[in-house]
Amino acid sequence: MSLLRALRGAVRSARHAPRIAAGFVPDDDVLLDAPDERLAPALVAAALADPEPAAKLLATTRDAGEWEDRDRYVTRLATFAYSRDGWLNHWLSVAPRDPDALLVTAQLAVRRAWESPARAERLRELTPVIQEMAEEAPRDPVPWRLALDHARGAHAGPAVFESLWEQAVRRSPHHYGCHVAALKYLSAQWYGSHRAAFDFAEQAADDAAPDSLVRALPVRAAHDLLRVAPDRDPAVPEARTDRAADRALALSVAFPAGDPWPAEVRNLLAFVLVERARWEEARAEFGRIGVHATSFPWGAGRGAVREDPSPGSRLRPGRGDPLLRFLAARDTVRTELARRTPLWDTGGGRAGRDGPGGH
Repeated sequence: MSLLRALRGAVRSARHAPRIAAGFVPDDDVLLDAPDERLAPALVAAALADPEPAAKLLATTRDAGEWEDRDRYVTRLATFAYSRDGWLNHWLSVAPRDPDALLVTAQLAVRRAWESPARAERLRELTPVIQEMAEEAPRDPVPWRLALDHARGAHAGPAVFESLWEQAVRRSPHHYGCHVAALKYLSAQWYGSHRAAFDFAEQAADDAAPDSLVRALPVRAAHDLLRVAPDRDPAVPEARTDRAADRALALSVAFPAGDPWPAEVRNLLAFVLVERARWEEARAEFGRIGVHATSFPWGAGRGAVREDPSPGSRLRPGRGDPLLRFLAARDTVRTELARRTPLWDTGGGRAGRDGPGGH
């Protein structure tokens, strides 16, 4: 009987998968961490050892108080400098006290220290630099977000972290990057618990503006739970994870499909929906993501990688190319929906709410 069921599932997959995948952009069109129209020219110029567009871009975000964009751009520029830092060294040589050059340099230094076997020691060596840079930023929350990340890796105690958090939210009460930094500190992987992380994320989401990415912070807590505790945590009911996904869905649909701004949140949401076997909603979310795959969460420790190709096989932890894992997750959604669709269904029926975690 189980063999017959598997054969029927295979026939359904073959028949319905092409139609179900119609809302997905082709695999070859998907881009990983594609820069937006403001960042792309700065990265192209940096590749040619010209730091001027990056300097102008970050100065603009600082002057205009575009803190969310500024945070993203600093992180992306530091990531680029990780392997090609000639343009950054040139920038520092001509403007050694430029606050934007110093911020990118500090972000890069924290990343390099974070990857060292002597992480905590290396990060502690950076403490005076991080502290001075943050204290010289009267309006900018981004140095304080970096200080929060630095403090976590340097094993700073709760009192130190709370003082940094107070300074960060004083500058921008609903800054997404600072909230993510605080959530990481409160996570079970670091100094808190899954329950503490959910409590913090839900309260922050309640207090955030309707269009703020902080509204989706609980789905980040859900991702962290599903990634490190696949067998669930009894302190966090599964319904709480689904409510986190529901919050993120409400935010996602408020943005246009294919918008790069909420791309990371949408990728996080897709991950959680796949893990919760909410196949129909996952398909819709991958449609809204469009071409904008992001390294996080697909480059983290768990992902949509199948143990075997048979229908109903479970997802397992996996590592590798984040883009391939993103595409594998889409394939999983397509396969699961197709095998749940009646053989002669032509598109009017609905599928996807009968798996574990569907609701």
